[in-house]
Amino acid sequence: MDQQILIQQLEELCREESWYVPLLSNVSALLFETMEQLNWAGFYLVRDGRLVLGPFQGKAACIHIPFGKGVCGTAAANNKSIRVEDVHAFPGHIACDGASRSELVIPIHAKDGKVIGVLDLDSPARGRFQAEDQEILEALIQRLEELPVSW
Repeated sequence: MDQQILIQQLEELCREESWYVPLLSNVSALLFETMEQLNWAGFYLVRDGRLVLGPFQGKAACIHIPFGKGVCGTAAANNKSIRVEDVHAFPGHIACDGASRSELVIPIHAKDGKVIGVLDLDSPARGRFQAEDQEILEALIQRLEELPVSW
């Protein structure tokens, strides 16, 4: 996975449309197609004090996740990326898809620094996500935060 190519693709997608719904839809498709061993790639967005399902690729998913629950809710509450080698060992894991074994979640911020959502990636392979994956995707999300996206 090439960080520069992903960021260029993100920038190109944003040139076509700045509204977050089609943009995040295409980003989830881009990640789902370019990363190996994924069974879910998408976004949860903050609404009414909890995470709500946003654009994604993969099987049907949980619609609402409270802050502090599961990997996504914990990442959002702590405002920190979380990389989990085995989700079944993660306290409070929410099993939307029993086939998922590992997960990577990265918070998304508004211009004021407030968490407005998370990028969530799931894999059926235990230990799928490495530090390099996290670094590349954090850079992608940082660039997304800098773009003129209409949230």
